[in-house]
Amino acid sequence: MTETASFPHRDLSIDQQLALRTAATHLGRQFDGTFGQETIERFLHTSYDQFASRSSIPNFLPLLAERFARQRLYALAKVEGHITDGKPVVLFLCVHNAGRSQMAMGFFQHLAGEGAVAWSGGSEPGHEINPSAIAAMSERGIDISREFAKPWTDEIVRAADVVVTMGCGDACPVFPGKRYLDWTLDDPAGRAVDDVRPIRDEIERRVRGLLDDLGVPAQH
Repeated sequence: MTETASFPHRDLSIDQQLALRTAATHLGRQFDGTFGQETIERFLHTSYDQFASRSSIPNFLPLLAERFARQRLYALAKVEGHITDGKPVVLFLCVHNAGRSQMAMGFFQHLAGEGAVAWSGGSEPGHEINPSAIAAMSERGIDISREFAKPWTDEIVRAADVVVTMGCGDACPVFPGKRYLDWTLDDPAGRAVDDVRPIRDEIERRVRGLLDDLGVPAQH
């Protein structure tokens, strides 16, 4: 990342600046020939902005920004026709992206393997993943503890073949011609693990049905 592509409006530590430059280098290699460095750095900067105002752990911000920018750049590449692997992309949306949508993405990724792509997002992203959701998914051998709550962006919605909404109502994005599914599910927020298990099991049932509908064999 060049000096002009640093964050002059923020008081970043030397370690954070170095981490962001390293992230830009990683993304530049991955998307070399698809996007220019200016586009990559812009996506990295705006991804950083998505988390900076609500993160209590600033040292993790460059890593979160890199992960989110990578997803957004992949989405843009798909929208612009640079990626034509034929894999269906499903986007799971809820309010805080801390419970239902994270569990759905976890099941989808686990069951689909390399056969499809799953993303998740929230209309009002929370600060952390619901501990009861993490524990309930762990019981099924799926680790969502390293996931993070994030918003949706236009390119991510546009790249999705199916958008599954879970309780975000009018706040969920609506794009003409996009396939939408609305799953009515209880919110696991504030619930104990015992109360989250039935929600988890219903999400798994629906994810398996969606995979079957998409023609993607479940791996487990």
